[in-house]
Amino acid sequence: MRPPLRGRLQAATLIWALFTMLVNGIAWAGAPPSQEARLLAALRKANPSTRFTQVLPSPIGGLYEVWMNGNVAYVSARQPRYFVFGHVFDTQTMTDITGPRLALAARTGSTASNSPTAPAPTSATSSIAFDQLPLADAIKTVRGNGQRQIAVFSDPGCGYCKQLEPELARIDNVTVYTFMLPFQGEAKPIALWCAPDRAQAWQRYMVQGDTSVINAPVRCDHPVARNLALARRLGVQATPTLIWADGSRTEGYVDHQVIQARLNLATSEVQP
Repeated sequence: MRPPLRGRLQAATLIWALFTMLVNGIAWAGAPPSQEARLLAALRKANPSTRFTQVLPSPIGGLYEVWMNGNVAYVSARQPRYFVFGHVFDTQTMTDITGPRLALAARTGSTASNSPTAPAPTSATSSIAFDQLPLADAIKTVRGNGQRQIAVFSDPGCGYCKQLEPELARIDNVTVYTFMLPFQGEAKPIALWCAPDRAQAWQRYMVQGDTSVINAPVRCDHPVARNLALARRLGVQATPTLIWADGSRTEGYVDHQVIQARLNLATSEVQP
């Protein structure tokens, strides 16, 4: 005896649903992984001692944003043996793309977005009141009329900081306030601060490579510990970090053309 029509319809519906789930499951299981997933797997296999957490598209074609805990590099999927560390800077909008994402990752423990160009949310550390910085704790260097201002958190042991100094030296009509940080030890910052002419000593060491200025056994009252506390309070986690007059910041090395353009922009924004 055949089952009732309603029962046959229910059975047919169930069979069709199971068939659909099976087909979709096979299609899903057979879908190729994305380029990001393939790159992440390749990096983990090639570098087992490094904890890779995420791979995202970057604004630069062919390069991917590769996250290793709180650090980021830019890697080509075609040549993943090479890592580019640094900041992506959009010269059309004068925007540091990498810096805010690093700061966001440091605060939240996550990139918080799958879009590499998504703006990081603002926070207490996103903007700095330039006129409230303790400028007396910084090395003051005046060029030209000194009208424009910039503050730099720097470390005499930092290679990128040494690359930045000649670029800063090419800028005229600017006052540079350098807050020395002891990320790589206190000896050099203290020696440079205690030099008879600290601005000159800073230039001789950072630009000319004159190590005699850090060998003098001179001790004095210095702001190195205060600078470190200031950096932590402002969320400065890397050197060099440049603070512009409008309170924004740029992390990492930039050349003199970017500095010039950014100074002009920041100065125009703070003028009444």
